[in-house]
Parts: sequence; structure tokens; C-alpha cells
Amino acid sequence: MKEFEDAVTDGTRSPTSLDTYRGRLNSIVLPAMAALRLREVTVFRVQQVCQAVKKNQSVDSARTVRNILSGICGLAVRYKAMQVNPVRDMAPLEGRRKASRSLEAEEMKDLLQKLDSSEVAIRHDLPDLARWYAGTGFRTGEALAVHWHHLDLDAGTVDWAGNLIRAKGTGNMINDGKTEVSERALALPTWLVTMLRERQVRLAEKFGIEPGELTGPVFPNTQGGLRDKHNTLARWRDFRSDAGYPWVTFRTFRRSVATVLDDAGLTARDIADQLGHSKVSTTQDVYMGRRVKSRKAAEALSRVEWFAE
Repeated sequence: MKEFEDAVTDGTRSPTSLDTYRGRLNSIVLPAMAALRLREVTVFRVQQVCQAVKKNQSVDSARTVRNILSGICGLAVRYKAMQVNPVRDMAPLEGRRKASRSLEAEEMKDLLQKLDSSEVAIRHDLPDLARWYAGTGFRTGEALAVHWHHLDLDAGTVDWAGNLIRAKGTGNMINDGKTEVSERALALPTWLVTMLRERQVRLAEKFGIEPGELTGPVFPNTQGGLRDKHNTLARWRDFRSDAGYPWVTFRTFRRSVATVLDDAGLTARDIADQLGHSKVSTTQDVYMGRRVKSRKAAEALSRVEWFAE
């Protein structure tokens, strides 16, 4: 864990990843393996542990456990306490991914109308947030990290602001360690710029200041500070269940944006830039500081009739 903690300090790993790894170490790895002698840590034994986690939890949790075990055994090899790292000879942990589902145009319209007519959703500031996701494809934490100074409403653009996370011992914080491709500037669809201008006036009135004086998050908590991502997700789960869309997560909006852009004929590179994606085979590509190259994505989203009267 010391190496992982150092990586977090250096900014190459996320504090939330450290929390996840530490939790899996304490709750799964140590109870299953701590009593074993090093010679008893065999390929069969680590495979057995990982398969049990896969069966009882998920393939992603099993892969995390495998990574932890690999790190421990790798350290033992480096200090000559083990001859080989048994995790390297494990069979792959295969898992079936659920098919991605996006919102159809009529579903999007209906969902947004239900948001606008729900007093609970309005009280928890969900309608504008949902429109932000539908107009940008941002990740959940990315949207909650955006402050007003990241926006240029005259130009219709937003600069990437990092990712809001909640780490043990530090609480809510902005993390900028996702990927180089994540650091991007996006052109915004016209209807989203209109919504943001109206929101700016509304929030300024709420906090008793001029619109141009807003400096906090675009989607703040009730006091104007950083909004808690987990509470926001909980409020969304409550709404989507009541609205008849139990399958819709904030990630569904990302998928919907990707579908719209694909249908509009944008290239895979254009769509990847919009969403901040980096393929496994191209993780070494340098996209840091990538600026807005065209307005094709914003124009495609502007033409979508999700918000037609």
C-alpha cells in the first residue's frame, strides 16, 4: 500500500482508488490469505480466492483483488522472499458485460418532462444537472467539479475542471488524475448555453449577488459549495424509480450523447474527444491540453429535438 499511497501523493493514482484497494485488502485479501505461508500462496490458491470474489461480488471486484495480490507477490519477489509471482499464471478473469443502453429521443423527452414536473427533483436541482449530462456527456464527478470560471458562455465552451471525489479522511475534493484525454475543452450546444445563462441569473438571485460575481460550482449544494456526489446519486435513484426509468443512470446520458454523435456521422475520434475516452490500445497517445477543434459535436447536440415544445 505504501507504493500506492506514494502514487496518490504524486497525482498518478486517485484517492478513491486507494480507498477501494485498502477496503478490498482488509475485507477480502487478508482474511483469505494472511494466515498462509509464502510457499502456500500458489496459483491455485489465488485463483480460488479471485473466483470466489467474482461469484459472490463482481468480476471488477475480483480483478481488483487480483491486482492487490499481484502487487503483494511482486513485492515479495523483489525482496527474494518468493521465486515467482503466482498471480501471473492465473487464468484470465472473464466477465460478461451488460449491453449498453441509451435513451431514445422520445424517452429523453419524457424523462426531462418528468424532471421538470417533479417538485422533489426540482428541490434537489436535478433537471438542470440532467440537461448538462445530456448536452456534454460528462462523467458524474466531472459535472459537479465545473465552476463558473470554467465556462465561456459567449464562446459557448467549457474547460474540463477535474473530477469531484470523496476520499476517506479528506471529504469532497477535486481530483485531476483521470486521464490525459479527460483534460479537454468542449463546445456546448446552444440550448445548454441558454439553460446556463438562465441558471446563472437564478443562482445569483438565490445567493444575493450579481450574476457575474458567481465563482462557485455551477451545480452547488444548498450553501453554494461542492455538492456531494453520493448524495446526488441517491437522489437520482429515488427519482428514476418513481419516474419509471429505473435503468437510467447518469452514465446513460453519456451513452445517449455517444449515440447521437454516431448517428450524426461524427468519427470515433470526435466522439472520444467529446467523452474524454482513451482506448486501451492508445493509452500512450498525448491529448493533454487538447482544445476545442470544431463545433461539430455541439452542433449535432443542438439539433436534437429533446427540448422541442
